[in-house]
Amino acid sequence: MKKLINSPEDVVSESVEGLVFAHESLLELHPSARVVMRRDRRREKVALISGGGSGHEPLHVGYVGYGMLDAACPGEIFTSPTPDQMYEAAKATDRGQGILFIVKNYTGDTMNFSIAVDLLTAEDYSVEQVVIADDVAVQDSLYTAGRRGVGGTVFAEKIVGAKAEEGASLEELKELCEKVSNDVRSMGVALTSPTVPASGKPTFEIATDEMEIGIGIHGEPGRERVKLRTAKEIVEVMAKAIVEDLPFVAGDQVAVMVNGMGGSPLIELYLVYRELKNYLDKIGIGISRSLVGNYITSLEMQGVSITLLRLDEELKRLWDAPVFTPALRWGM
Repeated sequence: MKKLINSPEDVVSESVEGLVFAHESLLELHPSARVVMRRDRRREKVALISGGGSGHEPLHVGYVGYGMLDAACPGEIFTSPTPDQMYEAAKATDRGQGILFIVKNYTGDTMNFSIAVDLLTAEDYSVEQVVIADDVAVQDSLYTAGRRGVGGTVFAEKIVGAKAEEGASLEELKELCEKVSNDVRSMGVALTSPTVPASGKPTFEIATDEMEIGIGIHGEPGRERVKLRTAKEIVEVMAKAIVEDLPFVAGDQVAVMVNGMGGSPLIELYLVYRELKNYLDKIGIGISRSLVGNYITSLEMQGVSITLLRLDEELKRLWDAPVFTPALRWGM
């Protein structure tokens, strides 16, 4: 194992400190809990909070800031944060307008966020949560009951974050988040395995001429392991599964994310985007907004995931709204 770390035990805490040091005008650490918070929290608005295991950066800590999250709770690598983290994040960011948790569908995340909801509700906080479950690859996995929550979380945090900045109510934001969750679908493929620092070895074994279709962001098994294919063939398998699941139909306008999983270079990701655009063009689906890069990763895994969100005019407007975070910035 070769990694730029001091010790496996300190990777997450030291990385989070480095993130806050690098963005001191935007972020601050909670004084007693490992929570990354917006430095500017004075406005009265619904507090948006998310979190999950580390190793998926920039999700979620890189999306704290104007137009997205008010706080993010990073757990250990590939491990859910604790209910205490969510509880403290909510208390620190609540401004009397309510709290919305945006939760990826993984067993530890859903359980611990639900515990935090119960703790806060018992103290008369107004709190809701929405679970994102957008991965079409498998129905159940090593980490979930039902579908996994993956790239659609980025779209939810951006769009709901924009609406929160406009002063929308907790009920309106929950409804909007559920709409995004219902209309977004994702799928990933892995060429290599990530290596968790604490284990010091690859999470799974895969031959140099193989790929795993439908991989999860923690290295969970996908639909099948096959021989390596061309980018065009890979995109066709993934895009077909995504499009048929919602289903997306001719005439739809979509936001697209081609995501690098941590280890794939941009030259390959733009090639994948080309093949995806060609595929969608042939079936009459138009790309209206796009992201290409590393947005929800699995340490250094080589591979790619594709996310499609069906858009309407409101979602387009909210996607285009200003955002200023460590990982997403436009319109400011």
